[in-house]
Amino acid sequence: MSINDKCPCGSNLKYKKCCKTYHDGRVAQNALLLMRSRYSAYALAKHKYIIQTTHKTTRDDNIKSIEDFSKQTTFQNLKIIEFIDGEKEAYVTFKASLICEGKDNSFIEKSRFLKEEKSWYYIDGEISV
Repeated sequence: MSINDKCPCGSNLKYKKCCKTYHDGRVAQNALLLMRSRYSAYALAKHKYIIQTTHKTTRDDNIKSIEDFSKQTTFQNLKIIEFIDGEKEAYVTFKASLICEGKDNSFIEKSRFLKEEKSWYYIDGEISV
């Protein structure tokens, strides 16, 4: 993927003007932007970003498992269903359309994010198929 291609997060912006800024170190201003940038990070195999943006209490430092998931999966589409913003806790419900090993592995998740020291972190989520 080129930095001039559309961003995988579905914003219709070029990657260089969208999620790349977060992958390069910009702090997401809210949980929705963090969610989008994490989806793009999975799609583009930005494993360290996934780990860095996961809350320390639920963080899995196993880069290999994230790497394997990214390599085996085609990330087709991200659709935001609902965003509930809060000062310290926020929720993003989304549908991720994925193909893994030739099978449709799409799912809907309600993700929970916590804000600590001006940064948002993914903490957990409830998945439905």
